[in-house]
Amino acid sequence: MGSWSIAGRSLSLDRKVNVMGILNVTPDSFSDGGEWLDTSVAIKHALRMAEDGADIIDVGGESTRPGAVAVSEADEIARVRGVIEALSASLDIPISIDTSKAGVAERAIEAGASIVNDVTALRSDPEMLNLIAGTDVGLVLMHMGGEPRTMQENPTYGDVVEDVIGFLLERVGVAESSGIQRDRIVVDPGIGFGKTLEHNLQLLRSLEKIRAEVGCPILLGPSRKSFIGAVLDLEVDERLEGTAAVVALAVASGVGVVRVHDVKEMTRVVRMAEAVVGGGEVERPRWTRSL
Repeated sequence: MGSWSIAGRSLSLDRKVNVMGILNVTPDSFSDGGEWLDTSVAIKHALRMAEDGADIIDVGGESTRPGAVAVSEADEIARVRGVIEALSASLDIPISIDTSKAGVAERAIEAGASIVNDVTALRSDPEMLNLIAGTDVGLVLMHMGGEPRTMQENPTYGDVVEDVIGFLLERVGVAESSGIQRDRIVVDPGIGFGKTLEHNLQLLRSLEKIRAEVGCPILLGPSRKSFIGAVLDLEVDERLEGTAAVVALAVASGVGVVRVHDVKEMTRVVRMAEAVVGGGEVERPRWTRSL
């Protein structure tokens, strides 16, 4: 898996799967919209996620759920900047900004963000590429079929795995040709973004292939998504176990980062799956009695 170069520091993805905690500072995100819109509440929640084991906090001020309506750059900045400033001053883990707007990313980087998570893979805002190239921040390039308002209207692919691989290779190439070093880039196959249930399942079965052919570490964001609800016939607040199953699969498939809402539970899943996959010695907690 290698490492991820982020603003002068190296985040290891070799021996540890990193847990990215989701902080949606929005009124309309699909799972937790409105819960963390208040700045002080958002900050407390992020600090709790860090205590629970998050290696990265991903802050977003605009929902990208299916059917989501775009918000203005000014509104997005107002939602995220104070949160990022507070967290970057309080935490020694990377803060990520989940945005496709260069102006938002720039303000977030000024506030202390060291990763830009762009669901449009640098396609939405022509200024984003130059902004990232002129910094040393980490970058997530995600595949999305269409755009949030329409992405779930009959998504169609020739071969979803090959199409996603081809797209990610092309976007990594564009980034590199503009001076963004490969070791700063992580790719995301975009589970739930313009894909049917079967598309999502095919991509999950092919994570090792995607990682090998694209040549970058993978970030996977399955948390509470509708494909889990479709398989298990469960509402969004009942998808913890389904998310855990996908996260464990991701660890076994060599994914470098998992992006989740339920940090405490998914950190436990990741560490347990790592112990099984790695097959090495695991340090016993102090409270564990030898049997």
